[in-house]
Amino acid sequence: MTGRIVVGGEALVDLVPTGDGHPDDPALTALAPRLGGGPFNTAVGLGRLGVPTTMLTRLSTDAFGDALVRRLEANHVDTALVQRGPEPSTLAVVTLDAAGAARYSFHVSGSADRLVTDPGELPADTAAIAVGTLSLVLEPGASRYAELAVREAERGRLVSLDPNLRPGLVDDPDAVVARLDRIARVAGLVKLSDEDAERWGRSPEDVLDAGAGAVVLTRGSSGLAAYTRSAGVVTVPAQSVGPLVDTIGAGDSVHGALLGWLADHDALDRETVAGLDADGWASALAFAARAAAWTVSRAGAEPPWRHELAGP
Repeated sequence: MTGRIVVGGEALVDLVPTGDGHPDDPALTALAPRLGGGPFNTAVGLGRLGVPTTMLTRLSTDAFGDALVRRLEANHVDTALVQRGPEPSTLAVVTLDAAGAARYSFHVSGSADRLVTDPGELPADTAAIAVGTLSLVLEPGASRYAELAVREAERGRLVSLDPNLRPGLVDDPDAVVARLDRIARVAGLVKLSDEDAERWGRSPEDVLDAGAGAVVLTRGSSGLAAYTRSAGVVTVPAQSVGPLVDTIGAGDSVHGALLGWLADHDALDRETVAGLDADGWASALAFAARAAAWTVSRAGAEPPWRHELAGP
């Protein structure tokens, strides 16, 4: 395993239903705070896999911000690039449908993570930078992360993109699409869901044709598909390690596991990703599918540890 992965983006607090209804109105379910955010979950997943990982974000100096820092450190994620400020933490209220699928409403006005500043030089051993989700929608941080991704790609570092266009959070859809297009052109890897592709208005083939090294599409219970330059389209089925509890963090676990597999195979560079053969992609996708299976088998975004993925 070579190189460090810097994960840039939001860290927030999910308010997740506990199942305890209000005595006068069962629809008013109690909410419990869980630490999350797409990039945050990806960084935790990488840390649990033993991959050298640094989180780049801005966190509040409130109690939630302190808890987010503690969780990163407890999961072996370096916090040297974590900025702090007095602004409030971002909150996401989660609702779950009958199938355990998560939907979110966000409280982001004036929050700390969107005010991140350019970190300057990244650690010298950085091989890859991963960006995405809300951090590429909410300004002014969105433009700063985009500039960082393009700059680091020009310096020869692998860029991994996880787009996520949440309805109701996008004030200027054209600007967001242009930002994602710009990063995708220089990205070695793009991970997106069916919903991401629809909201972005870009198919996996479109993203690949625009310049991305490879595109991995998450398809829920239908598994994963990689759209590649060297091996065509490679698919694997979804996996299961137990009953589905909820889908919170499943896509983030896929993102982290894909990067973890690339790190394990000394493949954290654009040319190597673009040149992977079908067997390599089948192995990477199966590893990511198993990681997602562990995550959906327990409440909240709890990606697997390395020893769990090594099991039967």
